Amino acid sequence: MAGQRGKLDDRSSRQDGAYRAAKASGFAARAVFKLQEIDRRFHLLAPGRRVLDLGSWPGSWMQYSAQRVGESGLVVGFDLRPSELALPSWVHSRIADVMTLDCDALLAEFGHFDVVLSDMAPHTTGDRLSDQYRSEQLCERALEIARVTLRRGGHFVAKVFQGGGFPALIGSVRAAFLESKPVHAEATRAGSREQYLVGRGHRTGGSTVRLPPVEPSG
Repeated sequence: MAGQRGKLDDRSSRQDGAYRAAKASGFAARAVFKLQEIDRRFHLLAPGRRVLDLGSWPGSWMQYSAQRVGESGLVVGFDLRPSELALPSWVHSRIADVMTLDCDALLAEFGHFDVVLSDMAPHTTGDRLSDQYRSEQLCERALEIARVTLRRGGHFVAKVFQGGGFPALIGSVRAAFLESKPVHAEATRAGSREQYLVGRGHRTGGSTVRLPPVEPSG
C-alpha cells in the first residue's frame, strides 16, 4: 500500500477546535469524534466485542474502541506506522501493509471479529480523481478483509473519498450486510467528499441477526 494516511484529511496539520478537544480528552486525533458519532448512531461497539482497526495510526480509533469494549474485549490495529501511544493490554498494535495482510494468519491468531473499522486514506498525488480512486481501492480492500474476518452478524465502517466508484462500493456493502448506509460525519470539514460506509449484520451463513434501531442523525 502506498500509504494509509495522507493530506486528503490533513490530520498532521489541522489543529482546529476539534483537534484541541480531542487532545484535551486524551485522544490522539480529532477523527475520534467521527467514530464516536457513528458508534452512537449505529451501535457498533459494546463491552466484550472484538475489533479490527485498519489504518490505525495515530491511534484515536483504537483508544475509543478500547474504552468501549473494555478489558473483556479485544482491539487489533494495523498500519504502516507504529503507534506511539500507551495502550491497554487488550489492544494489539501491529505494523503491516493492509494491502498484503494475511487474513488466514490473522484469524489463526485472534479468531473472528465483531467489528471491522477502516479510517485509511492514501498519500495524495494532487490529482483529485486519482486520489479518490486510490481511496476507493483502500475501502474496497477493507471490505474484502471484513468479509473474511467478521463473524456472522458483525459490523463494518470504512472511510472513502467519494469518486466514480462510490456507487459500486455502496452496492458491495449492501450485498455483504443486512443494513448499509453512507454517512457524512458532522466532524468532517466543510466541502470534503469524505464519507463513511457503514454495514451492520454481516450476511455470512445467511444470518438472521436482530439489529438495534439506528438513531436518527441530527
